[in-house]
Amino acid sequence: MKNNSDNKLKAFIFFFWGRETSGETLTKKEAELSKMLEEDALKDLDTQHLNLTKKHILLNIKQSSVVTFQQSSYFTTKRLLKFIPAAVIILLLSLSGISIYKIYFQPDVYFAKSVNQKVILKDGTVVTLLKGAELTVEKSFPEDTRWVSLKGDAIFSVAKSKKHPFVVQAEKFSTKVLGTVFKISQSGNNKAVDLYEGKVAVSYEGAPLCYLKPNQVWTNFGIARTAAVYSKGIDEKSGKSVTKIESLSFNEVPFGEIINVIKSHYKINIIYPTGIASKRISAELKGSIDDNIEILAFAVGLQVEKDKTNTYTLKK
Repeated sequence: MKNNSDNKLKAFIFFFWGRETSGETLTKKEAELSKMLEEDALKDLDTQHLNLTKKHILLNIKQSSVVTFQQSSYFTTKRLLKFIPAAVIILLLSLSGISIYKIYFQPDVYFAKSVNQKVILKDGTVVTLLKGAELTVEKSFPEDTRWVSLKGDAIFSVAKSKKHPFVVQAEKFSTKVLGTVFKISQSGNNKAVDLYEGKVAVSYEGAPLCYLKPNQVWTNFGIARTAAVYSKGIDEKSGKSVTKIESLSFNEVPFGEIINVIKSHYKINIIYPTGIASKRISAELKGSIDDNIEILAFAVGLQVEKDKTNTYTLKK
């Protein structure tokens, strides 16, 4: 009988701790009860015993989960220390604190070591991790916003929900959807989102938010503060795959890097004074190739000449 009573008390105290760490505000009566439970748990412990208990718990937590705390966006060591009352520290010690942490708070990590791995999340979303990819899912998933973290490449088939957006936090960019199928690719500085069905919004640091339709791809071309959207299709005459740039955005990007992107995609030659290659400019390009080159030339104070061989010369 006593054991059952102890279990209920532990569950009750743990409930309060969960309320506090989730950001909820306890009512006045709940706060008073929590305080009373804490004082009751501490009354038989001397200061030396209590300090040793705290040190033991914190040492184990740091040793066993330092990597997880660094990756977690919410349960950091600092926040944990702020909210765990003394009564809960004693409780965690009696229940083997590290085990409790792993069961209730440590994120689930899936790693496709040598072959592709399929992961089915609690909301029904299917994630295919490509070789070498790592997916981190918080224990709180799914919440109002369904957050996951990705390293490497993966294909997502997201369970549809109009009320609960699904967000993939990749390396330096994120993809937000309500329900769709898409692929995220990450290789060094090169980032890309390939949309198969539905709609997605891609957010990349220093670049404008981009929205994709099916058969469109977002990429940064491996350049910081750069975002491009292009459509994929089949040429009716040749039957070969073709791409069409829908938009190009550059935010304080070296002129030479922008020109390299233009030359590579449009398969043209552009000649310009080498002295301005490092000059940083910002530009939004959505028109024809001729219009886009005119915009870039204007940004650096140059004029454009085009010859019959499709060579563009930028000069004063």
